[in-house]
Amino acid sequence: MPGMEKKYAILGDVHANIDALDAVLTDARGQGVTDYVCVGDVVGYGAAPGECLDRIRALNGVTVRGNHDHYCVYPASMDDVQEAAGNVIEWTRRRLSEDQLQWLHDLPLQANVGGVFMTVHSTLDMPDRWGYVFGELDAEASLANQKVILCFHGHTHVPVIFEKQKDVVRLAPATITLQLGRKYFINTGSVGQPRDRDARASYCTYTPKDRTVAFRRVAYPIETAQKRIREAGLPDYLAQRLAFGQ
Repeated sequence: MPGMEKKYAILGDVHANIDALDAVLTDARGQGVTDYVCVGDVVGYGAAPGECLDRIRALNGVTVRGNHDHYCVYPASMDDVQEAAGNVIEWTRRRLSEDQLQWLHDLPLQANVGGVFMTVHSTLDMPDRWGYVFGELDAEASLANQKVILCFHGHTHVPVIFEKQKDVVRLAPATITLQLGRKYFINTGSVGQPRDRDARASYCTYTPKDRTVAFRRVAYPIETAQKRIREAGLPDYLAQRLAFGQ
């Protein structure tokens, strides 16, 4: 079967936090990762959008488009974006090259990774509507559109497992072995702006050979990331929240 000797790192919601991303990539290498997948939102909020984009691009893995990535290249779609967030997106756009913006433009909304699993930023039923999946009812629509056992997603910045056999159940993030006959819709958590009150960067690994998903939390120099945001003149709350994981 495809991908049976691989070990994937699945990460996302980097949000231009290069300090968190570099810590995660170092940890992933230590875990023996062979392939990388990004569930979107490489840019937005943080102070190093170009650097993060180049890091992710150089991994030569699969990346799907997140809403912040989308807004950078489709500004007409920002009608429902709050003014503060919109200002950061405009700031981000001005700091990306035409080549970098084209890369974001060309990202798919969802992807099938080697016939092994799927990935999307928000939801599988309407990936371009940027819906949030917080509970079982939210997850049901995506699971109904999921053609394989496993899909990784992001967007909420909260790591969680949704498992469906007959009904959908919400499980706390933990190392699990996927059970045949069930489906899993798993949020990897956020690399660059966690929102589960744990300030450490979050990502997952997946080993298809034994169907094991593991969540990883990685400490990084938050003060350095905060300093970058402040020196860039971005809103101070974007720096403050990093220390609290919210």
